[in-house]
Amino acid sequence: MGNIVISQNVSLDGVVEDPTGESGFEHGGWFDRFMTADDRPAWAAIEFAEAQSAKALLLGRRSDNYFGSRWNDATGDWADRLRALPKYVVSSTLKNPVWVNSTVLSGDVGDDVSRLKDEIDGDIVVYASRELVQTLLARDLVDELRLIVFPVVLGSGKRLFGGTFDPKALRLLDAKPVGGNLSYVAYAVVRED
Repeated sequence: MGNIVISQNVSLDGVVEDPTGESGFEHGGWFDRFMTADDRPAWAAIEFAEAQSAKALLLGRRSDNYFGSRWNDATGDWADRLRALPKYVVSSTLKNPVWVNSTVLSGDVGDDVSRLKDEIDGDIVVYASRELVQTLLARDLVDELRLIVFPVVLGSGKRLFGGTFDPKALRLLDAKPVGGNLSYVAYAVVRED
């Protein structure tokens, strides 16, 4: 049975919008601005380990374009691992995904993701894809949240957790510093039996 794992970089107030500053958001670019030189290797080690243990990636259309355009031609062990992973892109409009080794899921999100969870044994990691994350949370398909929290309160911007779902009980799995400035927290979603 597969586990849907949300893996996100977030500000302390939950903003995930425009971390690289390429979209024109007034507070964009927070990823590099608030990551120190000591933080980056520790952050990369966590992300690489997660990629090594993942069995598949699940993305929205914009995230497929963003990651595919950067990782398709990148070199190194991390890039090789990401290219090798099967990727599933949720989109009702996309015909040809950008990232190699990708399949488009164009049906009902709940049905498609439930089928993936039945077919894949292990972690199905969701990178970025804020709208997809909110849909998965609303449909109670998320099993785990892994957040790397950046030490900034942006005050505005698109947040990972919108008001589109009922409260979710979580159980702390892990918490630790990342480098000298970031924090990693992981939570399991608690389901009522």
